Amino acid sequence: MRDVPSTAFARVLLWLFVINLGIALGAGLFESRIVVPQWLVHSPDTGSYFWDAEAVREANTGVRFWAYVTTGPLTILTLANLIVAWRSRGPLRRWWLTAAIAELVGRVMTFAYFIPTMIELMGGSLPQTEAVEVAQQWVGLNSVRHALGIVALLAALKAFSLAYAQRRE
Repeated sequence: MRDVPSTAFARVLLWLFVINLGIALGAGLFESRIVVPQWLVHSPDTGSYFWDAEAVREANTGVRFWAYVTTGPLTILTLANLIVAWRSRGPLRRWWLTAAIAELVGRVMTFAYFIPTMIELMGGSLPQTEAVEVAQQWVGLNSVRHALGIVALLAALKAFSLAYAQRRE
């Protein structure tokens, strides 16, 4: 049995997964480098940080962007690709499952830690020192989530290339 996605539906799922992973990873890296420093502000004079909950609430990236790109769509695509990848065969299966599982771990981290923690940080009820500590931990763990996103995207691209290389044979 060939290990190429046998249906147009499977191919479309893989296409959408690759596209959404790329958008999510790029946006996440942009947010980390450009947006988060506006929330967790470093003072070069004192060497300390300040958590600006008002800036986070004003940006509201979770509702304005992430809900439309990852919270729903990427989660659904991850689960659907996991199911279809499980049913595939050969080298394609390994790469596709690697991508889906890596992103599934990222999705679980997002729902279990990142979203609830950001909601707490946005509330502004934490004392400033504690808010800075929590925000710094959030930023550090976000690097792990980015690494998972890179693994997922690269593995999905490999699965994509295998699927289409074998399709031409």
